[in-house]
Amino acid sequence: MRSEADSAAPATAAPDSPVPDTAAPHPTVRSAPFDPPAELGESREHEPVRRMRYPDGHVGWLVTSHSLARSLLSDPRFSARSEFKRPPVARPGAEPFYGAPALAGWLVDMDAPEHTRVRQRLAGRFTAHRMREMRPTVDRVVDGLLADMDRARPPLDLVEHFALPVPSTVICELLGVPYTARTEFQRNSEILFSLDVTAAEASAAMDRLYAFLRELIAERDGGEGDGLLHALVRDGTLNAEEITGVGVLLLTAGHESTSSSLALSVYALLSHPGQLALLKADPGLIDNAVEELLRYLTVFHFGVPRTPLEDVEFGGRLMRAGESVTVSLSAANRDPERFTDAPDRLDITRKAAGHLAFGYGIHQCLGQNLVRMELRAALPALFRRFPDLALAVPPEEIALSCDMSVYGVHGLPVTW
Repeated sequence: MRSEADSAAPATAAPDSPVPDTAAPHPTVRSAPFDPPAELGESREHEPVRRMRYPDGHVGWLVTSHSLARSLLSDPRFSARSEFKRPPVARPGAEPFYGAPALAGWLVDMDAPEHTRVRQRLAGRFTAHRMREMRPTVDRVVDGLLADMDRARPPLDLVEHFALPVPSTVICELLGVPYTARTEFQRNSEILFSLDVTAAEASAAMDRLYAFLRELIAERDGGEGDGLLHALVRDGTLNAEEITGVGVLLLTAGHESTSSSLALSVYALLSHPGQLALLKADPGLIDNAVEELLRYLTVFHFGVPRTPLEDVEFGGRLMRAGESVTVSLSAANRDPERFTDAPDRLDITRKAAGHLAFGYGIHQCLGQNLVRMELRAALPALFRRFPDLALAVPPEEIALSCDMSVYGVHGLPVTW
């Protein structure tokens, strides 16, 4: 894989330019729990492609409009490879997975043809049809957890008792990973997504996850079992280390982002009682409501990194080869040119199709159909079982996960 990295390096190595007066860091401070930082909207309105200063001092770019974000994410001149990436916000230690070639199987950090080769072995497992086949399994998981909540009695933390175990159970079943290992992989996943850990801590967490799945795959070398990892072993196209990497990626992203989306969606609906009343009155709104919640909340709140492989004229600006670009999905999903009717308002009757919560282009989230299906199953079931569900603490006491690369809540105390 190193040969591909060598052959597709940026045409010219752009030296870091002096910081222009307009180059500001990526904004991180929110004034409201469901809204991205106000500076992102201001950038989108006045300068949708603007200079941005990265934590290491590099001056790159921030893209905030919906149309430009969609265009850039589908443009093959912009690379997703990790050796060219820079983290958009600071961590205590240097980002351990940027500036180096992708880990085996880590397809989000690859370009074609390596990305294509790996993704093709997975895509058939995540189609809308396959997710419909999984729906009875998800309904069973959801119903069991709701029954456990009912027996536990309120108040309780919805993240601990529902929002986290739903996707954790489902992704374990899909991959063929023992759910008994959830405490370990949840702990290591949290470290990986945290902005407060050192590079050494993040690397150690990744090593533990790889070691865990490497051992599991070795135990199932014959491919016994119905999970995706077993199917990949039987297929024989990917090697053991690539299968391990795919497993780590899907295991971590597959439960962390869905858990955040589910918990934050419940918090948003409880905070917008009129919207929740609409959903309760018309359960047929759930598909539309899920798309709107995904758009409105956009849990990947620090955007998607890309790097031009050559000098590119884009959005009226000249981007030099090697300059880092961050595409703000949260800003794009509030763009009034795309979502014309008050995009900063939650409206579950809105036609939110075309949002970029899952990215766009060849790297669009592989598990998007799984996330949708889990939200469509979990949200109506939760409010049917507990129609008077309410926050158990004042909203200002909800701990928001601004310190994570995936936005959500650290806990959501509820009662009924």
